[in-house]
Amino acid sequence: MTEHLAQISRTTEKGRYAIVVMDGAGWHTDDIANPFNNLSIIKLPPYSPELNPIEQVWSWLRQHYLANQNFSDYNDILDKVCLAWNQFNESASRITRMCSRDWINLTS
Repeated sequence: MTEHLAQISRTTEKGRYAIVVMDGAGWHTDDIANPFNNLSIIKLPPYSPELNPIEQVWSWLRQHYLANQNFSDYNDILDKVCLAWNQFNESASRITRMCSRDWINLTS
């Protein structure tokens, strides 16, 4: 996670500031952004899957590809998760539908 934040920090333009939104996973500690002077972390409130679209994505992946599977080894897991992810990504409208919220107006 620290390396990911370092990458965000490096690619943030000089004079700009990055905000990283995270869920409340145990490894998302409050002090993880301390080494960086150009980013902050905002944690989502507990039990708020409507604010975290990836929860719907994981649910879709499980329902359509990953549930009730036997995996022969680690590489089999990777192969099946990659297949599921690629299938998910084939539909831009599915991504938009699952990751959009009626109460959010997106602007460019």
